[in-house]
Amino acid sequence: MALTGLDIFKLLPKTNCKKCGMPTCLAFAMALAQKRAKLDDCPDVSDEAKNKLAAAAAPPMRKVVFGSGDNQVQTGQETVLFRHEEKFHSPTILAARVSDKLTGDDFKQRIEAVNALQFERVGEKIGIKALAVVNDSGSAKSFASACSAAKEASDLALVLVTDSADAMAGGAAAVKGRVSLLASATVETVEAMAKIAKDNGCPLVAKAGSIEALADLSEKIKAAGVEDIVLNLEGLSRQEQMYNASRMRVLSLKKVFRPLGYPTISFVSEGDADTQMAAAISLICKYSGIIVIDTVEPWAVLPMLTAVMNIFTDPQKPVQVEPKVYRIGEPNENSPVMFTTNFSLTYYTVESDVEASRVPSYILVVDTEGTSVLTAYSGDKLNEKTVADAMTKFDVEKLVKHRKLIIPGYVAVMSGKLEEATNWEIMVGPRECSMLPKYLQEMWN
Repeated sequence: MALTGLDIFKLLPKTNCKKCGMPTCLAFAMALAQKRAKLDDCPDVSDEAKNKLAAAAAPPMRKVVFGSGDNQVQTGQETVLFRHEEKFHSPTILAARVSDKLTGDDFKQRIEAVNALQFERVGEKIGIKALAVVNDSGSAKSFASACSAAKEASDLALVLVTDSADAMAGGAAAVKGRVSLLASATVETVEAMAKIAKDNGCPLVAKAGSIEALADLSEKIKAAGVEDIVLNLEGLSRQEQMYNASRMRVLSLKKVFRPLGYPTISFVSEGDADTQMAAAISLICKYSGIIVIDTVEPWAVLPMLTAVMNIFTDPQKPVQVEPKVYRIGEPNENSPVMFTTNFSLTYYTVESDVEASRVPSYILVVDTEGTSVLTAYSGDKLNEKTVADAMTKFDVEKLVKHRKLIIPGYVAVMSGKLEEATNWEIMVGPRECSMLPKYLQEMWN
C-alpha cells in the first residue's frame, strides 16, 4: 500500500530546512504523498528512508519499454482510471502479427504490408508500432528464422510470441539487441522464460487465466530478476476480459497492488477485419497497453489508430498546429489571405477546403491555445488584437500588395473592430467551411 503523508513525514529529517522549497517537512511529505513533489528534492533524507520512500513513491504502474532507436515504444506508467482526472501517458501500441509459417515472398509481402500501415491525421503521424512474430509452426528452427527475417525486413519494435522456451531462446538470440517483448511465460515455463528475458535484457509477458494467477506469476518473474513485465489474461470471453481489465486497473492504481502494477497485452485474431476492429477499439477503451491484431487492412487499422489518438490526447491540451502563415498551393502578392485558429481539426478542415477551391491562398493561423473559432471568440482568445498582433508578427502585409482579409463567417461581429485595428478591408467568409471553395472562386478576383 502507498504511504500516507504522515507515514512519509516520520521518515524525513524533520529539520524544516526549506531546501526542498516547502515551508516544512510536513508540507513536503504531503506533497510527496500526492505526487506533487520528488524525493530528490530533499537533500538530507537518509539512505534507509530513501529506500522506503522510493518504493512508496514509485508509479503504481511500471513503465515498460521495448524496441530500439527511433522505433522504441513504451507502455504502462498510467496513474488514473479516467483521463479527465489527469491524462493517460502511454498510447496503446498496435502490433500486427506475422506467422512463422509464411516463407519466401509471402513472408516478405506480409512484412511490407505491416510496414506500410502508417498514416497522417490532423498533422500527426500515427501507425502500427510493433511487429508480432508468432510461432504458429511449433518449430523452434522456423521461429528463429522468422524472427531473424523480421529483424532485417522491419525496423518496428518486435514482439516474439511462443509458449515454447526452446523456441523463445532461439528467437531472442536471432534478434538480440532489438530489445523485443517476449510473450509469454506461464506457470509451467516461468523459470526458463524469465532466464531468457534476463539474459537478453528483454521485458516478459506473464500469461494466466485469472487475476490471482497473474499476480502470483508476476511475483515469480520479478523474483527471478525480471523487472519489466506485461500481463496477459488468456482464455476469457471479451466481456470477461474487459471486466477483469478494469478490476486490474483499480487494484493497481487505487489499491497500489504491486503484483498487478504492470501494463497489459491483448491478442485479437478471431473473426474478419470488422470484428477485429470492433474488438480492438473496445480493448483500447478498456486499458489494453498493447494489442496484437491479425488484419492488415488499412481501412480497418485506421479507425483503431484514430481511437488511440483520441483517447490518449491530453484533454487539457487540444491537438494544435504551429501558429504561422501557411501557403496553400503557390500563392503570390495577389492571393487571398484568411485566418483561422490553431486547433488542428479547425485548421486542417480549412486547409482541405482551400485546396479544393484551387485558389492559391495564405492561411494565417492565430494562437488561441488550441481552441476552435467560436470557442476562442467566446473566451476572448480570438479578438481584433490577437489577429492584428499575429498579422504583425508574421509580416502578413509583406506577402500581398492588397489589403483584404477574409474572416470566418461565425465571427462576422468582430469585422468592424478588426478593420480599425488593422486598416485592412475585412471580407466576411462563409459560416460553413464547406462553402469556402465556392466563396473563393466567386468572390476573389
